[in-house]
Amino acid sequence: MLQASPVNRYTYPRLRRFAVDVAITQVFNLVIAVLVTYVVRAGDSFFANLVTSICIGTLSVTFIDGARLMLWHERRPPPRLPFFALLLASFFLAQYLGYKIAAFVLGVPEPVFDAERSRHATAMLIGSGVTFVFIIWFFWSRGRMATLKAETEAEKARAAAIEKQAMQAQLQMLQAQIEPHMLFNTLANLQGLIAVDPPRAQHMLDQLIQYLRATLSASRTDKTSLAQEFALLDAYLGLMKVRMGSRLSYAFHLPSALGNSMVPPMLLQPLVENAIKHGIEPKIEGGHIDVKAERDGNSLYLTVADTGLGMDVDAATSGTCVGVANVRERLQMLYGALAAFSLKSNAPSGVIARITLPL
Repeated sequence: MLQASPVNRYTYPRLRRFAVDVAITQVFNLVIAVLVTYVVRAGDSFFANLVTSICIGTLSVTFIDGARLMLWHERRPPPRLPFFALLLASFFLAQYLGYKIAAFVLGVPEPVFDAERSRHATAMLIGSGVTFVFIIWFFWSRGRMATLKAETEAEKARAAAIEKQAMQAQLQMLQAQIEPHMLFNTLANLQGLIAVDPPRAQHMLDQLIQYLRATLSASRTDKTSLAQEFALLDAYLGLMKVRMGSRLSYAFHLPSALGNSMVPPMLLQPLVENAIKHGIEPKIEGGHIDVKAERDGNSLYLTVADTGLGMDVDAATSGTCVGVANVRERLQMLYGALAAFSLKSNAPSGVIARITLPL
């Protein structure tokens, strides 16, 4: 990959800025010529004063602004003492060389030009000094504004970075809340099965390892594919099926075209856990869980439907259910109004939870 050379990256912006400064200075030069000619009434003609003003003003901005941009760059405030010395030297040098160049351009012999200048020396010196100070103030103010703007942008960037870190920390906290007691229940069941049913205990241990591996992988990323999300759910439900046996059945419906779609990790698991905890586990005969992904236009629909006892949909919708509140907060933080979440009763029994995400 080609990279811009230091000359392109640093020299060209400085040259453009210097050209803009020289152009702005010409406006000041015009104003100075008008003041000197019609207010101070020094010099022979407006044209002669304009040429003289252009020569002195252009040399001044060349010495001051050119040196500043080359030595200290645009956004870097110059050190005061060296910059003050540069101002003094530029003032006298621009005056001396400017008059000589003006005399040459106008075709006036230097002795004649110097004599005319001497007749109005005080007025022209005062005018030049005031103009010089005004130009310095203008460019200093503009440089100060550029510095303040850069500081404001940097502060906004820092605030955005802090806000992003806070959001990531909150998302990690929400993700860490996903049914931690499930692990302890599984370990307790595993301990009991080791003595009475070693093959089943081994199968449960294999499912637990698969689940923990998938969970660890999901917890280390901000996005995961739908295929990985469904693999995590498969590991979790496989683990639950070892515990619940024939009381639990489940099915996945993931079109191959949606397998690579990216979603927040472990987004569906709280909904599946709610279906187990509140719907199927309390039901004597158990129940079935369907997890489905489908696309409609630019929207992705993720559905978790169970045939359990059901739950208080109104309470869950209001956010009193931890798993539902977890999902709602994550969707709000990640997508805002672009995402939606709904709960409704499933016929003849159970609950349907649906998430809508932008594709």
